[in-house]
Amino acid sequence: MRSVETLLAAYPVEVRALAKGARQLIRRLLPAVDEGVDATAPLIGYNCGPGYRGMVCTLILSKSGVKLGLAYGAELDDPRSLLEGSGKVHRYIQLHAPRDLRAPGVNQLIKAAYSAAQKRNQVRRPLVKPSTRREG
Repeated sequence: MRSVETLLAAYPVEVRALAKGARQLIRRLLPAVDEGVDATAPLIGYNCGPGYRGMVCTLILSKSGVKLGLAYGAELDDPRSLLEGSGKVHRYIQLHAPRDLRAPGVNQLIKAAYSAAQKRNQVRRPLVKPSTRREG
């Protein structure tokens, strides 16, 4: 499995610094999330449960910057219009410089994505369908 350091080594120093700042912000705001590197895509994921239902956010790396992706971001309240993207579920905040991490509303969106992920993981589906057989 790739490490964060191995993934980041392939990117320019500015992108590595931006990713480091974003990682620090996420860890400060959400100390209980798990961090993992995708096996094939250039991204670092943060989750509080299994699968996409447990996904909170991602850091999607490119040669020119970092996107702070928010799982189910399309469902989040975004009063400052920070979220970009046209997907049905995922949205992101484009980060070009460290100051973008300090923009008003960023912390609130990260925390809201975490709260939403926690709620999604509280909904448990039964492993088997309830029996329709009547006793008696």
